[in-house]
Amino acid sequence: MRMTKKSVLTFLLLAFVSFNSYAAKTTFSEEEFLQKFSGKSNRIILEKLGNPDKKEQSVKPTNANAMIAGKGKESSKPVNVEMWYYSGRVNYAPNKSYKFTELTFVNGRCMNIAFFNKK
Repeated sequence: MRMTKKSVLTFLLLAFVSFNSYAAKTTFSEEEFLQKFSGKSNRIILEKLGNPDKKEQSVKPTNANAMIAGKGKESSKPVNVEMWYYSGRVNYAPNKSYKFTELTFVNGRCMNIAFFNKK
């Protein structure tokens, strides 16, 4: 059986969609989630968990540069801080999961993970 270009592209598209829906339904225990995703790049997390439900960009507080400069620790390199939120991905008891999981990225690496039920 010969596969045409169109059928190959259709197959690849279906495989990608089914992979993304599989990733979206995966749940983890707290410890398992921390081990798999702490310190990982945002690219790896996108591959494993899919797109987050919500993204937020950190905003530098007013007068932050003056406060840091006063301590002699001003950085010439900009720091990019971003938070990603996933819903219902982490279980803390049988049949119970946290409503939200927050992953905080600093320059593209997951540096903090928080689980919570109220925001």
